[in-house]
Amino acid sequence: MRVLGIDPGSTVTGWGVVESIGSGYRHVAHGAIRTSSDEPMPERLGRIFTGLSAVMQEHRPDAVCVEEIFVSMNVQSALKLGHARGAALVAAQAAGLPVFEYTALQVKQAVVGYGRAEKQQVQSMVKMLLGLSVVPPQDAADALAGALCHLQRSSGVAALLAARRCG
Repeated sequence: MRVLGIDPGSTVTGWGVVESIGSGYRHVAHGAIRTSSDEPMPERLGRIFTGLSAVMQEHRPDAVCVEEIFVSMNVQSALKLGHARGAALVAAQAAGLPVFEYTALQVKQAVVGYGRAEKQQVQSMVKMLLGLSVVPPQDAADALAGALCHLQRSSGVAALLAARRCG
């Protein structure tokens, strides 16, 4: 299974593609879509949509994972983040891909083993789990972590269903 993780942001939207191989994972690609806070919001959202659509077309994921919004932030920041998430969700929908959503707590728990892990811990674990030679940038690392979280959860569900069929 190949998963595209997306860490939405109105100025930087990180993305990362991870593939499951047996009981492990393989890094496919990662990057970020950058916009300028000087640009009007509709243009920024269009760039996020277009950029993610191109990533989906190039890497052909089977599913998309998007981080949920952390609600106890500044209202203006939450609105901008919500717009960026919307562009990501619409890009996935337009590509006909299923979308899964996880909280930052769930992603950190899955990757680091501790839901309140620091950003640097997530970056280091992503580097280690994917066998990368360098630590990925923060936004891409968060997106890769989201993809890893989904792969862990979906393989756990698949194993549980297989065990139930055999039992």
